[in-house]
Amino acid sequence: MGAGWTFAGEATQGGGDSVTLIEGSSFCLSERGGDLAPGTPHGLFHRDTRILSGWQLRLDDEEVDALSVIAEEPYEALFLGRARPRPGHSEATVLVERRRYVGAGMREDLVLRNLGNEAAACVLTLRVEADFADLFEVKEGRVKPRGQYGVDYGDGVLALTRTWRGESRGVRIAAEDAICSPGRLTFRAVVPPRGTWRTSVLVTPVIDGVETPTSFPLERPVEQAGPSVRSTEWRETGPRVKVGDESLALTLRRSCQDLGALRIFDPERPDTPVVAAGAPWFMALFGRDSLLTALMALPLDPQLALGTAQTLARYQGVKTDPVTEEEPGKIPHELRFGVEASLALGGTVYYGTVDATPLFVMLLGELCRWGVDPDAVRELLPHADRALEWVERYGDRDGDGFVEYRRSTDRGLANQGWKDSWDGVNSADGRLAEPPIALAEVQGYVYAAYRARALLAEHTGDPSGAEKWHERARLLKERFNERFWLPERGWYAEALDGGKRPVDALASNMGHCLWTGIVDADKAPAVAELLLSPQMFSGWGVRTLATTMAAYNPMSYHNGSVWPHDSGIVAAGLRRYGFTAHARRVAEAVLDAAAAFGGRLPELLCGFDRTEYAQPVPYPAACSPQAWASATPLHLLRVLLGAEVCVPHGVLRLDPALPARYGALRLTDVPVGAARVGVTVARDGGVRVTGLPSGMRLSETPCACPAVDPPHPG
Repeated sequence: MGAGWTFAGEATQGGGDSVTLIEGSSFCLSERGGDLAPGTPHGLFHRDTRILSGWQLRLDDEEVDALSVIAEEPYEALFLGRARPRPGHSEATVLVERRRYVGAGMREDLVLRNLGNEAAACVLTLRVEADFADLFEVKEGRVKPRGQYGVDYGDGVLALTRTWRGESRGVRIAAEDAICSPGRLTFRAVVPPRGTWRTSVLVTPVIDGVETPTSFPLERPVEQAGPSVRSTEWRETGPRVKVGDESLALTLRRSCQDLGALRIFDPERPDTPVVAAGAPWFMALFGRDSLLTALMALPLDPQLALGTAQTLARYQGVKTDPVTEEEPGKIPHELRFGVEASLALGGTVYYGTVDATPLFVMLLGELCRWGVDPDAVRELLPHADRALEWVERYGDRDGDGFVEYRRSTDRGLANQGWKDSWDGVNSADGRLAEPPIALAEVQGYVYAAYRARALLAEHTGDPSGAEKWHERARLLKERFNERFWLPERGWYAEALDGGKRPVDALASNMGHCLWTGIVDADKAPAVAELLLSPQMFSGWGVRTLATTMAAYNPMSYHNGSVWPHDSGIVAAGLRRYGFTAHARRVAEAVLDAAAAFGGRLPELLCGFDRTEYAQPVPYPAACSPQAWASATPLHLLRVLLGAEVCVPHGVLRLDPALPARYGALRLTDVPVGAARVGVTVARDGGVRVTGLPSGMRLSETPCACPAVDPPHPG
């Protein structure tokens, strides 16, 4: 767990001009000139440890003036800089190129280009520091020296280590022509007139004395390196989209690219991809975040969704541990590798989440509906049953039929739903909810999990099991609408508190309830209108909390900000209940925000109204790229297409509601079961589908299967 999981403040900011490069479990956060400035959150991180805390390039002991940064891949960037003018010259003649590749560690190719007519004699130095701080310490600005530090250097090699509490972390920095000394690599170069000089530096992590193989070895072309091959395969084997609107096309391309970069691979099962939560601080497997991302991006890569489910199943709880909050059947919240997390936990897995467990079962239902590897999904059924046993035995501790949470110790997260900041759940008058807390959306997830399990039972020849789970879903829906609906308010309570009193804030959580289908049809119109009301809808998406609530603050983390994934789920819920115009309005707003951010949606943005500021206001500490934000444009495209798949019942549903400004759209190679399907939507809304698997039919209405309610009138 570590203090990072209970931290109640804001993450330390890297600055608006920071550059983040990511690949697998490594990432680098730097200045736009390429330097890692000591004393800041900058650094090269590997498996949750900062292996470089300082990396500053100097030419003749002078800083290099940054010119531009070109990020060609999520793991690669070219930093261009200009050396200060040479003595006796009024103009600079030496251009500095730093091409950085981040993988298991880092490779940096340094090139000096002499644009003058005389040879340039240069002394190039790299100033190096490594504090081996845990990621949480860096994120929260509480780094302090720990353990014993060591340095070793020789011809072309500088090695730094730290030993603490019986564990060793180190880094090996190597360059053939470098003169190494403590904290410094020095290169002496003479660059011919109109010529170049180049060298390469390899930075390799060392864990308990064992070097991690570098991702970008010098003897292999970069395009043949593992990250390059995986990136190329990701682009070439996935679905392709062509759309008339260039801004939307850019957003969709960027989303696919970022999701590819956020894949991490289980060291014990390197062929099993999972999706990390986000960069820079959450390059780890998260229960809730990874599951929601997998659900939203499933049509892009079903194997990523399956790998995420399989890996979370491996870490499913087996015992009761109040420190880690592990319980039998519970799906974890977060997996970490750092020394600090291990010491605080007695392990590296923390289970303090109330929603990951039902979301896990929901994902298995979607995998079934999309026809993804039926044998692999069937093998996960015992994990689904253990998850639902947790829901009913541990999740519903008081037997009232609702799942609630209360942290086991003072080390745990106080709030354990997706709004997990310390003040994320409060009443209309601003009072914080007292635990145990039963969140509205969590009851919706449990409802959808029951429906998913009913489908899985039906699909595996267990009709009595299907009926059992269907009945449990029906009873929960009935109880939920009796207890959570506030007739005097006209909306659903955000939660029930420890005294079973409604937490009566007007919040976006009820949009998740639409998404799962737990909302009664007669109450849905009021919910839809409120979600698009001026109090809730900012013009860039749906606010987490209405402007009329006492705790509203558009610059807060969860009390009035706009989270793209939250708005995406709201849009899907609106579409599910037939409120197509409402859903389209939300989708367009979020996609407009994406365009304003250059095609990449951040984790969240401030909740200021679009009429107040013509551009969305960034939230300063937001992760970017972040997994469920990256998946949101793909999810919204599915919402706008009205696309649902149910391979077991042979149905593909399409009911396009694309705004005219997006023009015609063409999708190819969309995985549906074992087939690859193509979809074309003309400007007039006409639909053509190719490649449907045998036995499937095109429909304009949802499939009447146990996982989906009958369509609601909007």
